[in-house]
Amino acid sequence: MSLPDFKSPGKQSSSVIPHATVVQLNVGGRLFSTSLSTLRKHPDSKLAELFGGQPKLHTDTQGCYFIDRDGSHFGAVLEFLRSDQLPSDNIQEVHKEAIYYNIKPLIKRLEESPRLFGELVGRQQFLSRVPHYQENIEVLIRIARAEAIAARQSTIMICILRTEEDLGFYDDAINSLESDKESVVTFGPWKAVPSVKDLVDCIRMDIESQGYRVSVEPHVMEKSFLSRSYNYFYKLIFTWW
Repeated sequence: MSLPDFKSPGKQSSSVIPHATVVQLNVGGRLFSTSLSTLRKHPDSKLAELFGGQPKLHTDTQGCYFIDRDGSHFGAVLEFLRSDQLPSDNIQEVHKEAIYYNIKPLIKRLEESPRLFGELVGRQQFLSRVPHYQENIEVLIRIARAEAIAARQSTIMICILRTEEDLGFYDDAINSLESDKESVVTFGPWKAVPSVKDLVDCIRMDIESQGYRVSVEPHVMEKSFLSRSYNYFYKLIFTWW
């Protein structure tokens, strides 16, 4: 199936008006109908590239052009192309789709929306100042999964060091633990305004965003007259069933 080349109007059939051409799409099993002009609205986008002149897509058994990608949020992308309307829900998911389809005006406006602006400029900028944050999240998940065998929960100890001064007490703090010291995952220190509680919330959010059920609670150490008590430790509890 060939679509008219909108860059060469002189070569088009007189019986076809390119911008009025209706296009049937199958995006990961979800069906959409739109006009060719809508798909070509932003010339630098992936959609404009796919539907510029000869389409670069296969068709399904019903003749719909097939895009092999989850179509859950394609409707929001299509609505923006039609009316410049931004979605009110699933902002981050639509943002990922906008990046995939390279729709720069949509990317820009989503990143300026309060929700995504706070995530990108606030939270992500903070986490970039926490050493090895993403690697530590992956380690936590890996340890939790390893400890899930024949268990309802996995409990992982984390150590959060807010300042360089806290870092100076790290060895003494670790040695004061009665639990397995080798599996403790340590975060910090960092130079940014957010607090220890803010980091704990981020850890929980980022693990839950991957589909895990997790809770966090302070690890209360027994007080002793002979040794200092440290409040650097938290228990991260994964619940499997």
